[in-house]
Order: sequence, then structure tokens, then C-alpha cells
Amino acid sequence: MKGLNVFCLSMGLLLAAGVPGVAHADAEDEMKGFIVDNTISHIGHDFYYHFADRLRATSRLDFNLVVRERPDARWGSLVTVEFERDVLYRRFLPPNVTQLKEEAIAAADLVRQEVVQRKLQRLLQDTTDLERDEL
Repeated sequence: MKGLNVFCLSMGLLLAAGVPGVAHADAEDEMKGFIVDNTISHIGHDFYYHFADRLRATSRLDFNLVVRERPDARWGSLVTVEFERDVLYRRFLPPNVTQLKEEAIAAADLVRQEVVQRKLQRLLQDTTDLERDEL
């Protein structure tokens, strides 16, 4: 029992001292590459499937997205794609969509371009006086 206590104490001291080779969780550490499916209907699930398939095939997915759907009896389904709580894509999909796959592929290409543009803007943003979250 004493050996276990000594081991735990020594590991705690190593972590506190910041010894190289010991992993630290950073504030910037984040899991990336998720496309969250928040759709409800069959149309929404089909859109999500084709959308996510296209994104996985064409980009590295170093970002997270949320695909949301709000069904409406009159207009169809309102589908939105969010990146860092900003809506990048919004469109009503009618219930009788015949070209759903093409629409999802076009949406994936548009969202990918918009994410790249937003990342580039963030890199070029002047933050000498204020941090990004203060702007």
C-alpha cells in the first residue's frame, strides 16, 4: 500500500512540475471531425447522409459541424448547417425532393468553402490589442 502511495505522489509531482513526455490537456485541445446529425425526418436523414459523405470525401474535417432540421407541414423541412454556432447553410427542402443528393453535395461544397474562408479570416485578423473572443 505504501508503494502505491509513493507512486501516486511521484506521478502527481511529475505532472505538477511539467516534465517533458507527460501529456497535458490544453485549453486548445478539442475533438474535431464531427458532423452531428440533428435531423428528424427521412428527408433530413438522407440529406445528412449525402452531405456528410461528400464532406468526408473532399476535405480533411479539422472542424465540427451540426446539421439541424425543423420540419414544416407546409414548406417541407428547414435544414441548417452550423459551424461554431454560425449558420453557414439554410434551405427549405420540399417533401418531394427528387434531387436531394445533388442538393446535399452542393451544400457540402458551399459549407467547405465557407469554413476555409472563415478560418483564413481568423488567421488574418489583427488581434494585437484584443483577443479574438473580445472582438
